[in-house]
Amino acid sequence: MAKKAVIAIGGNSLIKDKQHRTIPDQYKATAETCKHIADMIEAGWDVVITSGNGPQVGFILRRSELSAHELHEVPLDYCGADTQGAIGYMIQRAMYNEFKHRSILKSVASLVTQVLVDKEDPAFQNPAKPVGSFMEEKEAKKREKDDGWLVKEDSGRGWRRVVPSPIPIKVIELPAIKALIQEGVIVYAVGGGGIPVVEDENGYLKGVAAVIDKDRASGLLANGLNADLLLISTAVEKVYLNFGKENEQPIDKMDHIQAQKYCDEGHFTPGSMLPKVEACIEFIKKGGEEALITDPPNITRALNGETGTRIVRGYTIPPAPERR
Repeated sequence: MAKKAVIAIGGNSLIKDKQHRTIPDQYKATAETCKHIADMIEAGWDVVITSGNGPQVGFILRRSELSAHELHEVPLDYCGADTQGAIGYMIQRAMYNEFKHRSILKSVASLVTQVLVDKEDPAFQNPAKPVGSFMEEKEAKKREKDDGWLVKEDSGRGWRRVVPSPIPIKVIELPAIKALIQEGVIVYAVGGGGIPVVEDENGYLKGVAAVIDKDRASGLLANGLNADLLLISTAVEKVYLNFGKENEQPIDKMDHIQAQKYCDEGHFTPGSMLPKVEACIEFIKKGGEEALITDPPNITRALNGETGTRIVRGYTIPPAPERR
């Protein structure tokens, strides 16, 4: 049987820089990343692709704000659904064209994915994830009063809306994803971490204004699929200790116990490398065997053990019994 991998592609896979943010720019970047994923598929892997969606959600929110005098604004959970469809379309088209170029007989499907979170998650009491555009304090306070937003000043750059970032606990469409993989379909799912939903007292789902970390959700999906590999594609070839400093040190391989120690020591930046390493640790703690972090151009080399940072299962050595 083919090995299964969940590939989480980061923002750099869709938007290279501030000068290349248009839809054609995003498609071009997506197509480039899909070439590297196609190498993996051609080598015999079954893959599920996930992605971030932060900039794309920001664009939708900004358009919604600018047109509010004429049109209803788009709720945050619907922004997530919209971006899943748009990014999924880009991935489907790019993969289809790459498969045609290589004469690979594979289908690609995108699945709008809901991810369950706990309505009692502490994140709902302490929203901290900035979304949308920057505002002047007066406008921010007005939105707080009129719309019930929570707003905070963001590092001297202006005021922004902040929303919860709860822990994902269940991928609602997991059975559908499994069925597609069983049929040999390449799947795009859990885009942007998935659309966050909670259950009411009767078990019915309701969308909430929140953002789920896409690496955590990707790890959860990988566990649910019993994937052989969680591959997190990001902006750097390897994970580093003391990144950006004179004494920076690349990490080729570490077990999940050592990785947790590095996290606890503050080696990785929150909002950047830290959630990626934490997602790999969580994946392995819940049954996964191996995770890999690298950038898109080096996916094939990393799979061959030539580069990237590999995180594997670690085993603690029990203390020797006391002599009597």
